[in-house]
This record gives sequence, structure tokens and C-alpha cells, in this order.
Amino acid sequence: MAYWAAPSPAEKVRLTAEFERIFTTVMGYQQLDARIAKTQLKKASLLLVLDHPEIPLHNNPAELGARQRVRKRDVSFGPQTADGAKAWDTFQTLTATAQKLGVSIYHYIRDRITQAYALPSLASLITKRAQQEPLGQSWVVT
Repeated sequence: MAYWAAPSPAEKVRLTAEFERIFTTVMGYQQLDARIAKTQLKKASLLLVLDHPEIPLHNNPAELGARQRVRKRDVSFGPQTADGAKAWDTFQTLTATAQKLGVSIYHYIRDRITQAYALPSLASLITKRAQQEPLGQSWVVT
């Protein structure tokens, strides 16, 4: 988290060297050495965050979203038809997106059904949020 808050060339060099120290070590235990070698092969993608600190270090939000779908399926014994599965996915996606954007899904659906359109579309809110995030700044080629 410290590097994310204040990335520096010196810290990047230190972290890269530490990665090398750890993942070039030979332990003498075949399975562990094989795992270390696999991790070393993924060095470029694992250390990408040093060049682009805005990249999330984990995918917990995606994992939590998938877990919600599984919990719903377990509780209700799953959808009965393919159309039911599509409806579940659609409404769960709408609900999760609205929640992340701070929009009441009840008010949003009511707004759309009544065709009042007093609330902005979720797509426009996503676009606005994306423009406010510092994502991609480190990808600019100079």
C-alpha cells in the first residue's frame, strides 16, 4: 500500500530486487522450487503494478460478485429456465452496478418503468465515475 500511495523509482528498484531475491532462490525441495519457478515466469505481470500503481492488487470485488450469484442459486435451487437465468444475471448486475454508483435500484427501476427518466442512466454514471478516477494516467506514452 505504501508504494501505491507514493510510487518512486527507488522503491520500484528495491521491490524488483526483492522479487528477484525471493524468486530465484533454490530451496532443494522439488515442488517448492517448481512453484517458485512458475512465479518467476509471471514476473512481468506480477510487477506491472510498479509501473502502473492504479492497477488493483486483487480482484476481490469480482470474486464477491460471483459469490452472490452462487448464494442465490443455492438458496432458491437455481433458475428453472434459461430465461430465468438471464433475468437473474441482468437484475443482479443492475443491482450491483447501482449499489457501486450509490443509486437506489428501487428508484432507478421505478424511474425507468414510469419513463420519468429523472435519474441519469447507469452508463452515463459509469462514464462520469471513470473520468474522475486516475486510471490510465501511467499508461500515457510521452
